[in-house]
Amino acid sequence: MSTDGGPEAEARVRAEYQQRLALRRADATAARRSAARISQARLAVFVLGVVLAGIAFGAKRLDPRWLLAPVLGFLTLVVAHDRVLRRRDAREHSVRYYEDAIARLDADFAGRGPSGERFRDPEHPYADDLDLFGKGGLFELLCRARTAAGEATLARWLLAPAASDEVRGRQQAVRELGPALDLRESLALVGESVASGLHAEALMRWGESAPPAPAAALRATVAALALLSAAGIIATLAGAPLLIPWLAVLAIGGGVAATLRSRVRRTIAATEAPARDLALLARLLAIVESQRFDSPRLVALREAIATDGLPASRQIARLGRLVEVLDARRNQLFAPLGAALFFTTQIALAIDAWRAHCGPALRAWVAATAELEALASLATHAYEHPDDVFPELSDGSPCFEAEALGHPLLPASRCVRNDVRLGNAPRLLLVSGSNMSGKSTLLRSVGVAAVLAQAGAPVRARRLVLSPLAVGASLRVFDSLKEGHSHFYAEIRRLRQVVELTTGTSPVLFLLDEILHGTNSHDRRIGAEAVVRNLVARGAIGLVTTHDLALAQIADELGTRAANVHFEDQVEDGVMRFDYQMRAGVVTRSNALALMRAVGLEV
Repeated sequence: MSTDGGPEAEARVRAEYQQRLALRRADATAARRSAARISQARLAVFVLGVVLAGIAFGAKRLDPRWLLAPVLGFLTLVVAHDRVLRRRDAREHSVRYYEDAIARLDADFAGRGPSGERFRDPEHPYADDLDLFGKGGLFELLCRARTAAGEATLARWLLAPAASDEVRGRQQAVRELGPALDLRESLALVGESVASGLHAEALMRWGESAPPAPAAALRATVAALALLSAAGIIATLAGAPLLIPWLAVLAIGGGVAATLRSRVRRTIAATEAPARDLALLARLLAIVESQRFDSPRLVALREAIATDGLPASRQIARLGRLVEVLDARRNQLFAPLGAALFFTTQIALAIDAWRAHCGPALRAWVAATAELEALASLATHAYEHPDDVFPELSDGSPCFEAEALGHPLLPASRCVRNDVRLGNAPRLLLVSGSNMSGKSTLLRSVGVAAVLAQAGAPVRARRLVLSPLAVGASLRVFDSLKEGHSHFYAEIRRLRQVVELTTGTSPVLFLLDEILHGTNSHDRRIGAEAVVRNLVARGAIGLVTTHDLALAQIADELGTRAANVHFEDQVEDGVMRFDYQMRAGVVTRSNALALMRAVGLEV
């Protein structure tokens, strides 16, 4: 991640992405051509084999052994074709990865990534108000995670602020991952293939519901009986008179296997699907294990996926080998020998022992890869926006002090920035202004910055200092025909929710847009003043927008604890012009009549 901001840094990011995109496109084209050539060669070899077979078996003029050459050639081409197809698919995924990255630089990302709709909660105190989820929302801008667990981790970070130490740890990790383009690309591409097949919740339940580990004495007994049986087989084949002892061993071993039959069947039935999921998970874990990290957070993640000093991917490989060996029981030639060696019983007990030992670690393994995906998402955003800064966290009194604050969902070329200062003086900014002048965007910019800052991400600002804050917003409230709630009732319920946040452990940052505009001016004036006074008295800081200039008097009555600010507009040749710059004081005019005339209404 570049430490130098400005257009030059943004141009370097774009140039890097375009160079990588060109290389991936060239590789994908080459792989497609190779696949086509190999496909043609397979057809030619197949036709040759058919011709040779006709000559050998029809005309009887060729030794059939000559057919081995086209058969071996065809099999070799099948293996090569499969390898080339996998390379082609990987490069095509890389092409889409960098096409999406360039689209994000152009603010054209809506519909190209996960929207996070499944994480929406209408009752959440700010998610809908700040456009966290949905097409074109903040989650879609940020999320590069491919697994469901990775998406859920990132969503959880956006929905709940982390403690200051946790935020600082994430910031360090994000800074380290920013320049690691190859690592982040690998995570995204492997995660894409894993996401379609990994059932993480089912896998974790399988690990955590493991039966007690089989006793060491039981496993040793079955292994000893298997060795005795093998010795009996060898001795009998050699002509030694040990048939009766061998049959006795078989009888004893068969009895032990019979007592374990139900357990063995349950183990085999329960293992096949998780084994496939674990093989997929191991691909993600191997990426983490192959890295050397410096930041404490990433070092801890890498350590979290080791059990008994062995990397998780190697632990999973042990289980994979057991499952592969277990499949040999289906071989009709091997089955009699396997039965004599109590093969299925031994492998099932070994799988149970693995599950009892490593099963409880599965949740930590999944969580580690999910957190790395979430950190990589934030790192990608940081790399792509080199002008955005990591906030400074203050452990003092409630504050939000931003210089050149903007909204990350707006293209940089259209993003107008403003300074916002909230703390002991003032605790409240009362924002007045005309329609479409930028009031609501300012509130969303403040709210999104607080959310990103406390998730560990950089923010769209030149500088931001903030204390731990619980965000509560009322910017987008809807009535409910189904529940019989009016817009006004929905709004006062949300206001109550915001006020109730002040009983928590963190000071509240409140963002109230057009407060109580669903009622008459008399009740609005009294109600709004009471709500705002209550919030300020409870130690909260925040912004309130209004069209009602009478509400601007609230700031005067609160003294240094509040200040009036406003946005202006200009009418030029009948066209409304906005500069979206916040100014001190109360707005002195409204554009409502001008807007009505602009759309053709006679007023």
